Amino acid sequence: MERFSIEKIKAAAAELRPTGKWVREWALIHLGCLLVAAGITWFLVPNNIAAGGVSGLAMVLNSFFPRLPVGILMMGMNLMLFVLGFIFIGSEFGTRTIYSSLFLSGAVWMLERFFPVTAPLTDDILVQLIFGTLLGATGMAIVFNQNASTGGTDITAKILNKYLNIDIGKGVLACDFFIVLAAGSVFGLRIGMYAMLGVILNGFLVDNVIVGLRINKHVVIISRASDKIRRFIVEELESGATIYDGRGGWSGEHKEIITTIVNRRKFIKLRDFIKALDPEAFISVNNIHEVLGEGFERLA
Repeated sequence: MERFSIEKIKAAAAELRPTGKWVREWALIHLGCLLVAAGITWFLVPNNIAAGGVSGLAMVLNSFFPRLPVGILMMGMNLMLFVLGFIFIGSEFGTRTIYSSLFLSGAVWMLERFFPVTAPLTDDILVQLIFGTLLGATGMAIVFNQNASTGGTDITAKILNKYLNIDIGKGVLACDFFIVLAAGSVFGLRIGMYAMLGVILNGFLVDNVIVGLRINKHVVIISRASDKIRRFIVEELESGATIYDGRGGWSGEHKEIITTIVNRRKFIKLRDFIKALDPEAFISVNNIHEVLGEGFERLA
């Protein structure tokens, strides 16, 4: 009876796992969009820094049509780009991008309405550019990492990444170049130069944040308690493991070598488990920037 109950609990947990992953992904999408909206509304718009993207183009158009809010303009332009995401990336990406871009536009509108910043926060435009770009690039990277985008030129960057293997951040930089030129002609050379700096910073920051979010740990373990460690990896961490037979070069003793690839959160649990189980175990760890296949990012 006890075994039956334990198996039922494990089965129920397995059924809930996809739901938990879904909730986490959508929570991160919302967080990323809010970060982008905050960067746009509180730092870029008050300084007329149109640092590329649909948001930058919306700011340029807003200077000609001040009665049209930036958020509404972003929403309208994004509608024209969604079809590209569906055709070239796929329905899942397209659906998530539609929602993300609409949520971003709505978030910008709500911040403009309920938490408005009508003037620059400080006299130092460079500091505000850096903060706005940091928030926006971090948010964009979080959304990209959930197989979505914030819409606009991000969609074209994702297409370039898929078909030409161009880094997403550099794709965003290429797409935003002409928008920055337009911003310079409307808001002046000084603002245009700041906008170009923002686009360059954004391009490199997006790529670096994405790399940081995708880092996994390749772990090699040699321990006298290898069987318990293997069971912990497979059953508790629900990760794969490979066992190699080895022999100590100095002692000639037969040893089992366990290798596994886990994310940072699971690695901390694994390290603490091994530390408590076998303090004399040998652990080698390397950072892996990309893992493709079952349990990780899909090959296609």
